[in-house]
Amino acid sequence: MLLGDALADRASKKKQLEQVEARAASVARFQEGEQPAENAGELLDQGRRLIGELRDLARRINRTNSATELDPGFTLTDALAMRDGYAAQYRLVTAIADAGAGGVGRGIGWGRQLRSELQQVSAVEVADLRAEADQIAEARRRLDVRIQQAGWSTELLD
Repeated sequence: MLLGDALADRASKKKQLEQVEARAASVARFQEGEQPAENAGELLDQGRRLIGELRDLARRINRTNSATELDPGFTLTDALAMRDGYAAQYRLVTAIADAGAGGVGRGIGWGRQLRSELQQVSAVEVADLRAEADQIAEARRRLDVRIQQAGWSTELLD
């Protein structure tokens, strides 16, 4: 099984688990004299099996990520951490740029009603932050392509 297949399988199993949990919770109590639509005990067992399968997949995925090198000394695990860092950087820079621009697009705005009102000024160079955000997004996209390529060319370890 390829790493990419395992990741898709993990996502599917997580969704299944959420659905099983919701279904089990909805039939865990029922009115006396009525029959629940499903057996809560069977759903609980199904959820437990899914959790075991997810645990095994996570262990194998993590082992594979740690052993797969994209470059010498740079593993897939390193790349995933770097991608998360890019995402955090992007959120930070765009949030500050948005605030510096007066919350444009977020319904905040800095318009003045009267000339006597104080005008708000930006404490940051919004254009520079937007350019930085674009560079971060591009670096993240390039890294994400490499991660995806590795996922579809790497066999999952046991």
